[in-house]
Amino acid sequence: MNDKTLQNKSLVILLFLVTLAFIWILLPFYGAVFWAVILGIVFAPMQRRMQLKFGWQRNITSLVTLSICLVIAILPVIIISGLLVQEGATFYKNVESGELDIAGYVAQFKQSLPVYFQHQLDRFGMGELNGLREKIVKSAMQGGQVLATQAFSFGQGTFEFIISFFIMLYLLFFFLRDGPELARKVRAAVPLQENQKRRLQLKFNRVVRATIKGNLLVAITQGALGGFIFWFLDIPSALLWAVMMAFLSLLPAVGAGIVWAPVAVYFLLSGMIWQGTVLALFGVFVIGLVDNVLRPILVGKDTKMPDYMVLISTLGGLSVFGLNGFVIGPLIAALFMSSWAIFSETKPRVQLPS
Repeated sequence: MNDKTLQNKSLVILLFLVTLAFIWILLPFYGAVFWAVILGIVFAPMQRRMQLKFGWQRNITSLVTLSICLVIAILPVIIISGLLVQEGATFYKNVESGELDIAGYVAQFKQSLPVYFQHQLDRFGMGELNGLREKIVKSAMQGGQVLATQAFSFGQGTFEFIISFFIMLYLLFFFLRDGPELARKVRAAVPLQENQKRRLQLKFNRVVRATIKGNLLVAITQGALGGFIFWFLDIPSALLWAVMMAFLSLLPAVGAGIVWAPVAVYFLLSGMIWQGTVLALFGVFVIGLVDNVLRPILVGKDTKMPDYMVLISTLGGLSVFGLNGFVIGPLIAALFMSSWAIFSETKPRVQLPS
C-alpha cells in the first residue's frame, strides 16, 4: 500500500468520524436545523424573485423573506398549537365531568341501528353497553391525560423550545442568503456524475416543495373546512376534530372522511336528518373535492409518488421521527426510489449469448 492510498483511506475515515460527531452534537436541535433547511428550500424562490425585482442586497431580501415566512408559516402554527392545547384540556374536562358523554352517543348510535347489525355487534362482544361505555370513557380519559401530560411537558420545555425556535430563524436567514453557494458546495463534494447530482437535487427540492406547499396546504384546507362545518353544526371540540382531519388528509386512502363520515351517519340514524344531510353533502362535494382539485395543481403529477409509497413512508416517518416525519418519510422514500433508478440505469447490462 503506497502513501497516497493510505492518506486517502485515512481521510475517508476522518471524514466519517467527524461527520458522525457533528451529527451527534446537532441531534438535540435536529428539528430546528431540519425545518430551517425545509423552509429555506420552500421560500428560496420568493427570495430570488424579490432580489431580481427590487435589486436589494441579499441581506435585506433574506430578512424580508424571513419576516414573510414568520408571518404566514410559523406564527399560525404556534397560535393553533396553543389553541389546540386549550381545546384538548376542555375536551378532557368535559369527558371527566360527564358533560360530554361519548359512550352515551355510541350507545344511542347502536340502538338506532337495524336489529341485524345490533346482533353482529353482540357477536363481536360490543353489545354490552355498560362495558362498552366504560371502555370508551376510559380510552377518552387516557387520551386526555396524554394530551395534558404533553401540554405540561411543553410548559417545562419552554426554554428549550425558545432556543430551538431562534436557532431555526437564525439558520433560516443564512440558508436564504447563502443557499445557492451551500448547495453548490454540497454538490461538488458528492462523488457522482453531474447529471446524477442534479437529478437528485431536483428530486429533493420537488418533494420538499410538493409536501409543504401541496400536501400540507391541501391538509390545512380540508381541516379548516371540516372544522367550519363542525362548528356550524355545533359539534363539540370543532378545533380538535379539524386538526385531526387535517392530519389524516396527509395520508392517502385515509383522508378526512374517516372523521366526518361516521358523524354524518350518526346524525342520520339518530333522526337529525338535516344535520346529517348537510354534513354528508359538504364532506363529499366540498371537503372531498379539495383533494381532487387542489392537489394536482399544487403538487403536480410529475412529482407525485405512488399512493402506497406515500402512505407507508409517511406512517413510517411519523413513527420514527415524530411530527417531522410527515416530510422526512416521503423525502427518504423519494430519494430511495431516485437512487435505485440511477443505479439501475448506470449498472453494466449483462449480454446474453446469441
